[in-house]
This record gives sequence, structure tokens and C-alpha cells, in this order.
Amino acid sequence: MLKIIHSFMKNYKSLLLVFALITGVSTLSSCQKTKVTEKDAIEYTYIKEGTEKPTKDQFILFNLEVFDSNDSLIISSIKDPVPQFMPGNDSISAQSGIEEILFGLRKGDSITFQIPAKFIFGEVPPEGIQADQQLKVFLGAFDIKSQQEMEVFIEGARQKEFQEAAEKAKALMVEESKTIEAYLAKNNLKAKKTQSGLYYVIEKEGTGDSTTQGSTMYVNYAGYLLDGTMFDTSWPDLAKAKNKFIEGRPYGPLDVNVGIGQVIPGWDEGLMLLKKGSKAKFIIPSPLGYGELGEPRAEIPSNAILVFDVEVTDVKK
Repeated sequence: MLKIIHSFMKNYKSLLLVFALITGVSTLSSCQKTKVTEKDAIEYTYIKEGTEKPTKDQFILFNLEVFDSNDSLIISSIKDPVPQFMPGNDSISAQSGIEEILFGLRKGDSITFQIPAKFIFGEVPPEGIQADQQLKVFLGAFDIKSQQEMEVFIEGARQKEFQEAAEKAKALMVEESKTIEAYLAKNNLKAKKTQSGLYYVIEKEGTGDSTTQGSTMYVNYAGYLLDGTMFDTSWPDLAKAKNKFIEGRPYGPLDVNVGIGQVIPGWDEGLMLLKKGSKAKFIIPSPLGYGELGEPRAEIPSNAILVFDVEVTDVKK
């Protein structure tokens, strides 16, 4: 199911909330129509029936809610910047019961059904969910748009999302700057601050020409959370001292093409301030680091302020 749903989950707020999200199937009245798919024998019930089907040149927009057997929400598109959508279909044969339901959606449809979790997640569902566990699914189709209308709709939603993210990051930068200033004072560090919000300390001036966009810099580094926890380093001796050494991993300077978005924004900007032989410390607010998502593989939590010790061993233009 997710192959279909995720392919159309392009992410805007619902114009029609899906009905009966909490009450469940048991409260549905007897006058509501129930059908069974030819494939997989999925029994699905119309809470409300629509009438208009999309043509092959149109898209139908719908929202999705999935609850586990304890009525805990595990998937929802209602607050996504763009709802799920899929092109009208009048020629492709459904290969599953889920496809039968999706391909038959009409504007105004509100549908509920139950299916095993493996129909959505495959044989390896998320932690805490069993493959055969019955999940409650709710679909609400609320609009039909042409391809041109979809392009305009998605672009508008993206612009709104970018604007909201920028405003959120701006507010976060103000709060995090207070935390960073306190950190600098506590550690007796005299740092400069760039217009973007990056704090940096040049501990050793380098030599040679200024670094230009696209230059390849070879950089040794150690990365820390603000509490001093080291999460990564290119220095093997330091990795061993901090019990972070990984056998078989290549250590040594990391080669970075700077100024082109190859690394996090704080690094991209900070490295451009350095030359061959430079040593510096970067204190990076989370919007210039890994942001709200963090970096689980490196044990970097959401909205983490990062501290990097860096040393530029070489620069090639």
C-alpha cells in the first residue's frame, strides 16, 4: 500500500477532515454502503459517497489517516503542506485491493476500512506494530484539479512551507544565540559572528590565497554537542581516547568542495573563512547544522547546537 500512498504523498491542509477518526467502524450506521474488493477481499465502508471522478488528465486530492488497534494515530496527511494526490485512472488495472479503492476514489468520498499492517508496511512494520495487526484506515477525497492547477497549488504550498520554516528558524536563531553567548562566556571564548548566525574563533591563521567557492579543502575535525559530548572526529587518536574509534573506518582529513552545499551550512560558510593551515572552532546554531531532523546516525538530536574543532591541512582550487 505504501508504494502507492507514498508515491502520491507530495505532502496542504485538508479542506475536508476525515469523518469518524475516533469513533471507529463500530459506530457506522446501517444505511452506509459497504463493499468488498475483488483482490484481497478488503471490506470498505462509505461514510459519505462522492460523485465526480477525475479524468486521466486530472488529479484527485485526498487525506489519509491510519490508526493502530489501540486507536493511536500512526500516519496522517491532514497537516501536510500538500495532501496526498493521484492521477485519474481509467485504464490501469488494480493489482491489489488498496489500488481498487484508490483508483475508485471520487470527490466527496469518505471511506473507512481495516487491513493488516503488512498491507501498508510490508513484512517489516515499524517498531511496536505487528505485521498481522489490524489497522484502521480513513480516506477523504475532497478536490479534483487539472495538472496546471496542481502545479500552481504545490508551488504555493511549498512557498508557504519555506516561509514558515524560515520564520521558525529565525526565531530559533534568536533563542540559540543566547545559549551560545552563555557558552562562549563560560569557556572564555572570543568569537566572531557572521550575518547568518555562525560563531567562529580563528585559533591559528592559515597561509595562501583566500578560499573560493568550489575549492577542495582537506579538513581534520572533531564535532561536539554543546555539553561536550563528541559525536565524530577524523583524528584516530582522539576517537580512541573518546571511545569512538571504529575499526576499518578511514580516518584522516575529509575532502570538501566548499561553498556549494556539500556540507551543512555552518561548515560551508565557516570553511570559506579559512586558508591552508588554519585552525578554528565553529559554534553552529541548529538551523545552520542538522536542524529539526538532527542526524540520528551520528547521535545528533533535533535542534542541536554544534561545536567543531577544524584544521585545514590543504586547499586545492
